[in-house]
Amino acid sequence: SEMLQNMCIRNLVRKYCQGVPAERKVQLEQKVVTSAVFRGKKEGYQQSINQPFMDTRLKESDLNPRVLQLFQGEKIKYVTPVIKYDRNGFKARERLLVLTQASACVVEMAKIKQKIDYSTLKGISTSNLSDGIVVIHVPEDNKQKGDAILHCEHIFETVTKLCMLANKQNLVKVVQGSLRFRVGSGKEGTMVFTVGQEPQVFKAKNGQLTVV
Repeated sequence: SEMLQNMCIRNLVRKYCQGVPAERKVQLEQKVVTSAVFRGKKEGYQQSINQPFMDTRLKESDLNPRVLQLFQGEKIKYVTPVIKYDRNGFKARERLLVLTQASACVVEMAKIKQKIDYSTLKGISTSNLSDGIVVIHVPEDNKQKGDAILHCEHIFETVTKLCMLANKQNLVKVVQGSLRFRVGSGKEGTMVFTVGQEPQVFKAKNGQLTVV
């Protein structure tokens, strides 16, 4: 009886797995990664569970033709609007985050402002609060001016796509209180996370980037 029961359960599971559509399978795989990275660590995770991830937030047809020309030979996998914060004055600028099969690119109009090859990616940081800030850490070399500081509306989706494409799930860190980021030329900056009545991002008097 126990053997038949186990065989029956295995058969039901097998039928279910074989009947899962390809799109549903992709969703489940992504959600498993999201759970491993954020479950019990970042506010808003529970509310994100039942929200399906989009394949991309902007289709190729929505992009400037000159942007598409920049990625000839690279397949675009995901595009989403972001706010990029300058590393020095922390001025907010509207940008696009374009994820290809091999790299993450911060794009302004029809110009690539920063290209980060997945093979050189050092880490991905976000806070444990409900903000949408993500910092993409890059190596210290002449090709990179410093880490990319971005605000993403769909933080769980974006970080999941990024770490899966880069195959660096283990490099995602959910920090509490503050984090350090590289400005360039060996310099570092500090970002502080706090709780307030209204969400905001600003440069404090002490020069730190404060995220409320």
